[in-house]
Amino acid sequence: MLVVLVAVLVAAWPAQATETGAVAFQGAEVGAAQEASEVPVAPGRRGRLRVVPGSSTRSGSGPLRRYAVEVEGGIEIRRRAFAARVHEILGNRRSWGRGGRMSFRRVSSGRIDFRVTLATPATTDRLCAPYRTNGIFSCANGGRAVLNLMRWRRGADAYASLRRYRIYLVNHEVGHLLGHGHRYCPAAGARAPVMMQQTKGVAPCRPHPWPRRYELG
Repeated sequence: MLVVLVAVLVAAWPAQATETGAVAFQGAEVGAAQEASEVPVAPGRRGRLRVVPGSSTRSGSGPLRRYAVEVEGGIEIRRRAFAARVHEILGNRRSWGRGGRMSFRRVSSGRIDFRVTLATPATTDRLCAPYRTNGIFSCANGGRAVLNLMRWRRGADAYASLRRYRIYLVNHEVGHLLGHGHRYCPAAGARAPVMMQQTKGVAPCRPHPWPRRYELG
């Protein structure tokens, strides 16, 4: 009787989460709420980077910048959703391609102009050296915009909205790769330049995640 009971429990136990987070019960799909709670683990080992496969459509009308998105192995992330979010940010009309200055396309092979990398604090420190990120900052170094996983998850005190902080983080580090240096708060109450080190604070400015001085809607 005990053997039968164990067999029933094992048969009902969910299969391992797939890359997209889908989980199956003996071939049947789980409810959306339970599926959303499952967080896949990026393939590969900690400390190793893997390019997210696939490509995007071209956004913008200016000179093309081809970039790849990399995710460190072993971290809990929906890596395709992360890559899509990066492209959504760079392709926004308020980002660096505004007014036809440049366009972006995510690729996973061929010519790559720069990389956007999501990495743990320890790997961020290694990739950013000789810059000192101390496990808490991100950087642009060696053709990579290295986004610290801790910051991607937690944000920074200057931003009440994690969504807006992530926009800032992508735009700031990619901005360095496009040749832009750090800037400072121009006046009390003004919107902070995106190349200001807003992770460290924005006072007396107000946080602002876009390169454009004003937001359209």
